[in-house]
Amino acid sequence: MSGVRVLVVDDQVMIRSGIRALLEAGDGVEVVGEAGDRRQAVATARALVPDVILMDLRMPVLDGVGAVVQLRADTTTAEIGILVLTTFDTDENVLAALQAGANGFLGKSADHEELMQAIGRVAAGGTSLSAVATDTVVAHLTSTARRYRTNETASSEELHRAASLTSREREVVMFVAQGLNNDAIAERLFISPLTVKTHVNRSMSKMHVRTRAQLVVAALGAGLLDD
Repeated sequence: MSGVRVLVVDDQVMIRSGIRALLEAGDGVEVVGEAGDRRQAVATARALVPDVILMDLRMPVLDGVGAVVQLRADTTTAEIGILVLTTFDTDENVLAALQAGANGFLGKSADHEELMQAIGRVAAGGTSLSAVATDTVVAHLTSTARRYRTNETASSEELHRAASLTSREREVVMFVAQGLNNDAIAERLFISPLTVKTHVNRSMSKMHVRTRAQLVVAALGAGLLDD
């Protein structure tokens, strides 16, 4: 990884300083700015247009989910990679951030190698869900999405989108939800990584989402992963 420009967003100065120190201990990442709340995050992102934003979800008054929504709605910042940081004690916020357009998430307990790998994948246009997420994290998302469905049934439009997926596309989505990247999925299905990428892109188009993380959330919401 080389030359990845990162903006660190967290309401606690000590945590921002710790993340900065962790990132600057390695090669290929430059912390170009910091922000302590949603307003600062959006304004700084617009001014600097970093490659990746590390976004804390739990900020007072104006939280990280709201910041993700604003960033995705602004043409200047819409394409910036967003990696949300969480302790996983508020699963609903994690799910909401992914639905809003975050490219992935990472626990604040992650070590230097995990953090650098996640940033690299998001900077390259991928998502941390495809390679970094553990089975435990995926279980958290699955459990949360199912709890949502007990209170809010998937709409007929969402079900129609899910029904439009081919059997192969459903297979691929299942593996994406397990945290496998394109190469690993290709090995499982005995097809090329390029073919996997095509299936993923078509699935995202049919489900009306823009990231792999959102694809997982949409599939969970539509009941595709219940089995």
